Amino acid sequence: MTLAEVETFLTVVATRSITRTAELLFLSQPTISHRLSSLEDELGFELVIRRKGHKTIELTPKGEEFIPIAERWAALWKETMAIQNSSDRYLLTVGCTDSLSLAVMAPLYNQLLTSDSGIDLSIRTHHSSELYALLNNHDIDLGFVYHHYHYTGIITERLFEEKLYLVQTDTPSIPKKRIHTDELDTFRELYLSWDDHYQFWHESWMAESPRAHIQADAIGILELLWNRPDNWIIAPESVVVTLAGRRPVYVSEIINQPPNRVCYRIRHRYPKRTSQKAAEIFERALSDYLASRHIQIPIGEVWQL
Repeated sequence: MTLAEVETFLTVVATRSITRTAELLFLSQPTISHRLSSLEDELGFELVIRRKGHKTIELTPKGEEFIPIAERWAALWKETMAIQNSSDRYLLTVGCTDSLSLAVMAPLYNQLLTSDSGIDLSIRTHHSSELYALLNNHDIDLGFVYHHYHYTGIITERLFEEKLYLVQTDTPSIPKKRIHTDELDTFRELYLSWDDHYQFWHESWMAESPRAHIQADAIGILELLWNRPDNWIIAPESVVVTLAGRRPVYVSEIINQPPNRVCYRIRHRYPKRTSQKAAEIFERALSDYLASRHIQIPIGEVWQL
């Protein structure tokens, strides 16, 4: 079983077409077919159903089962090659939620990558539930999430928590230091469910209100679509700071305060030995970074970093 054969199979899985796979890999169709046949011969079972006259490829049941194995095999092979081709550098695969990676971890990533830490980073952005599954399969080395799930093989530790604020534009509809959600026009809301506790709080206080103006699962798209001067968003302090770095904002405290958002670090109970050194370096840098990180948000005034 070669990397070329496995990557050919994974490309077929993605395209469901021999023709398209050949185009993407700059190979002939007979070469693609030969690689698949060679892989099947070694595995001892068929991966694809071959039907004359059909443009799309259908996988056999065993072919479907082989997909995650092929993905892990390819990842391990690339890791092995990275070890072979590197000297004193270490690769660490870190998984984060979108807002955490953008608003909290990005400065730490920059610090590590521009220093002589010896670390190369592979950064994966997923929802919390997906990150637990990836860590459980050793597809990432460390994860940072905003939900606490119970996995036997995963250690979950509270890392920090942060307060949530109401953020308006520099021409706020309600220019007050402290605002109750009853005062807000919820049809102008930019909504993102920060975690389960926030979602429950939001549903409790705004259950009878119209739907939000825009709902999304990533802060980046909400920021791009924030075009109306009367839009508002409730966001944790790290996201507030990120927003203030890109536009002038007016920040207020919330009278019926939502629960703080808690960030958890997740790591495997039995980590890969190849990533332990990188994880140790990253953990030390993270501890120093969080200890030196002080956020001061001016309340009741227009603010931009």
